[in-house]
Amino acid sequence: MTTTPERLHIDVSGATHRELGLSRGTALRATLPAAYAKYAELFRVLGVSEATEREGAERVIAALSAWRPALLEEFAGIAEGAGIELAQVVALNARTEIIALGGRGASECSTLTAQVGGHRLGVQTWDWHIELDPFWHTHAVTGPGLRYVGLTEQGIVSKIGVNEAGLALHFNILGHREDGPDGVPMHVLSSVVLSECRSVDEAIELIREAPVASSSAFTMLDASRAVSVEMSPAGVFPIEEMNGSVQRTNHFQHESPLAAQKSEIYEPDSSARLALVRERLASGLPDAADEMVRVLLSGEGEPPLTCRADMSKSYGERWATLATVLTDPDARTMRVLDGMPTEAETGEWRTLVA
Repeated sequence: MTTTPERLHIDVSGATHRELGLSRGTALRATLPAAYAKYAELFRVLGVSEATEREGAERVIAALSAWRPALLEEFAGIAEGAGIELAQVVALNARTEIIALGGRGASECSTLTAQVGGHRLGVQTWDWHIELDPFWHTHAVTGPGLRYVGLTEQGIVSKIGVNEAGLALHFNILGHREDGPDGVPMHVLSSVVLSECRSVDEAIELIREAPVASSSAFTMLDASRAVSVEMSPAGVFPIEEMNGSVQRTNHFQHESPLAAQKSEIYEPDSSARLALVRERLASGLPDAADEMVRVLLSGEGEPPLTCRADMSKSYGERWATLATVLTDPDARTMRVLDGMPTEAETGEWRTLVA
């Protein structure tokens, strides 16, 4: 990966959810149709038929109609602004849930929080299919609720971010055997948390009442607490900070959801990455943000905390670290590097302020 100073940034604003959607869709009109087409191709590669994708989108619409119908108005605005179908916008926002219907293996992200200089910081590598690298961007969202900034993909309302109240959210996919598209999509839940919650405690309370039917972990931090919240059809299970740090990869750490984990999806890779991070922290926590980034470096023969695409493979199997993210909830900032931790010292970081 190389740094890309031209990486798209959009400002999304509106007094209502529909206006937010129109703002996002209009800003992405030149690229969102191609982004959906590339995702539709990925769904087929991973064994999800067009009919299954459409059915999944319909199930998501039913769940959101009962929980947060205004979100569907936002999706309709995105579709209108970008000139694509509502079902396609829903499928993008439910891409985690749609992909889970195919059940293929993957490599994924690594996240770490630490108390540095008296306050908490978060760092994450975002690993994804290299073919989708053209279709992510940073954004600032100002509308109903709290303002937030972050990194997301074309047409998707949220992923990693920090809000104006000083709540930061990192995102890791998990896999449970009962996962399905019958609840709020995880990327959509990220948006709701960032726009409605002022603290980790408020976020956990909201997540517990949300209709969760798929699996991910939100590693969240504010001025007083860091926690990684495992969500799945089995329930919501916070993994608390220990010795000043939370570490997260892509397997369940709580025994209840672990009992029905799709271990073939992320293992043994995920456990090996977590063990490497913990081994590096055994002698003490990093003293600065750049040292936190270095914890997520991995070299030849080590578990892929830093993921390099194998271009000899085909679409669906070529994983790369597309971005490296640092959050500072006290400062309400998020720094984004377009590339891997190996480029942290020479690459161009973009700083977003909520």
